[in-house]
Amino acid sequence: MVSAVFHSPGDASAAAAAASTAPAATSRPAAAAAEPKAAPKRTPYDWRALALRVLPPVLGMALLIGLWGIATMKGGSFPTPAATFDAAVTLFSDPFYSNGPNDQGIGWNILNSLGRVGMGFGLAALVGIPLGFIIGRFEFANRMVSPLIALLKPVSPLAWLPIGLLVFKSANPAAIWTIFICSIWPMVVNTAVGVQRVPADYLNVARVLKLSEWKVITRILLPAVLPYVLTGVRLSVGTAWLVIVAAEMLTGGVGIGFWVWDEWNNLNVAHIIIAIFVIGTVGLLLEWFLMTLAKHFTFED
Repeated sequence: MVSAVFHSPGDASAAAAAASTAPAATSRPAAAAAEPKAAPKRTPYDWRALALRVLPPVLGMALLIGLWGIATMKGGSFPTPAATFDAAVTLFSDPFYSNGPNDQGIGWNILNSLGRVGMGFGLAALVGIPLGFIIGRFEFANRMVSPLIALLKPVSPLAWLPIGLLVFKSANPAAIWTIFICSIWPMVVNTAVGVQRVPADYLNVARVLKLSEWKVITRILLPAVLPYVLTGVRLSVGTAWLVIVAAEMLTGGVGIGFWVWDEWNNLNVAHIIIAIFVIGTVGLLLEWFLMTLAKHFTFED
């Protein structure tokens, strides 16, 4: 038997149309792949934000120098900005010269002052931060020590200097003692406040898990209290840098405070003004460093 298959004219035209459109359909991905990708849009630099950060300090400094120049136009014992700048150039051209124990460059004086601040502040941190944890953690210790802190904290820093001279019989350890006793209070108070503000739920979980006191301090209290500790450290460094200048004026030796007093005895007012700017700059750098460090340990979004 012979069978035949017949196709209608409509079926033939539909097949032809499909055949004609198939190559076009398969060629679209290739054409799309050949098209170059659009370059990502670059975010324009925010020059306005930069100007708002830079211009105000520059204008403030320019205003200060302008008023200073106007006030010294008629001469007098107070040096002009230009004379002070010339003295600064000469002074910083050789900041580390040494002509004996009483005649050394400003660089050595700054380094010696920073060394005393570092030692006094380091001892204060070793004592003050653990003491703050104890006061904040235990109510009995809080009630026992808080009256002493309230009594001793308002005492002027220089009032402690004679005690140091009496005990240590030397100017350098007396200055370090003064730094220690004046910079310890912000660390003690801020650490204790941080411990007291830890949520009670955290400590309840520690009791349920029967954690030891060491694990409670290291695993729960320390991460929560660290921002408070760093705030106390920042305040203590500022206090220490303020106190060392006054202490060195009275104790002598090599240091920025003694250098200021020695230049006053020599009636070199330009060097005193330079020292004021140097002291302020070093304090600003210490503050900036600790604020930057504190931002890395802040657990807020």
